[in-house]
Amino acid sequence: MEQLSKKPIYGQLSVISMRGCEEITDKIDWYLRQFRKEYENEETYITHIKCPRFGSGEAKCVINETVRGHDVYIICDMFNHGVTYTMYGVENRMSPDDHYQDLKRIIAAISGKARRITVVMPMLYEGRQHRRTARESLDCAMALQELVQMGVSNIITFDAHDARVQNAIPLSGFDDVQTTYQMIKALSRQVPDICFDPKKTIVISPDEGGMKRAMYYSSVLGIDLGMYYKRRNYSIIVDGKNPIEAHEYLGRDVKGMDVMIIDDMISSGESVLDIGRKLKEQGAKRIFVFTAFGLFCNGLDKFDQAYKAGEITKVFTTNLIYRIPDLYEREWYCEVDMSKYISLLINTLNHDETISNLLNPVTRIENLLEKMGQKK
Repeated sequence: MEQLSKKPIYGQLSVISMRGCEEITDKIDWYLRQFRKEYENEETYITHIKCPRFGSGEAKCVINETVRGHDVYIICDMFNHGVTYTMYGVENRMSPDDHYQDLKRIIAAISGKARRITVVMPMLYEGRQHRRTARESLDCAMALQELVQMGVSNIITFDAHDARVQNAIPLSGFDDVQTTYQMIKALSRQVPDICFDPKKTIVISPDEGGMKRAMYYSSVLGIDLGMYYKRRNYSIIVDGKNPIEAHEYLGRDVKGMDVMIIDDMISSGESVLDIGRKLKEQGAKRIFVFTAFGLFCNGLDKFDQAYKAGEITKVFTTNLIYRIPDLYEREWYCEVDMSKYISLLINTLNHDETISNLLNPVTRIENLLEKMGQKK
């Protein structure tokens, strides 16, 4: 921080919170003020906006303060269904499409006056549809191109389902940030007796698509890796996808071992719960689930049942997206706070410095393991 304080800033810092992101934006703003209090005495870096809606459901964005020449960071959550609006007298939950339209309204309201616009979109809008396998749309690629055309310079996302979607905007900034360090740190705090020994703990990928993510955990922790293969029925489509018929395991024996299941998101949770059940049948000791985004689309009942049956021990998700309030009542749930990390990214970029060290957490993970007395 001392080195950054000597560097000139790219432009006056403005952080804009979209609806539903006020809590994490307030935390980011607090950390920014702590980082910069030695050379700036700002009361807040938050630029306030409003996105009012008419009775017909139409909307607009109004920015209450100037952003001319500012370095603007828009914090958004495309999946916050806790935010509602009224249309024709009926209360509606905001969908990802509604949030995305509001994001474009904010950019339009800036009207090209900002020096630079960075969108912090932790979970990519339509990010699960990252490649075309039939006559179908590629909404995420189209959205990225649209944002760039509107004047967005950088897009920061976390644990992208497939970061190759950035190929849609090869000449623009796109950073896929990993949550590995924060997850491992949270595990060490919640489960002090965890031992990162190849004989005691193993990393499991729930499918072949998540192998790269799981391989990273395995490499930095120095423990073994296993994988489950999803055997799907490609002859039918249910809820927009081919249903999973079975999970087949590839890897070493997990009997008596702690298991870390690594994934990017929990949607319905059926896959990870089925894997937890199978691991327990194979004699696994404790089962920890790590996922950046906990959507829990089908509620928490099945997770409660799995916890009672010992098929899951803890589920770790971040505060990057909306969490349903009932989560905080669950003994098996652990929240991983990412607000300080985002503020570090914003502060560094505002000084026009590289964030390479922040994107590569290997050194911090090694220091954490050494502090725990478990250096590889």
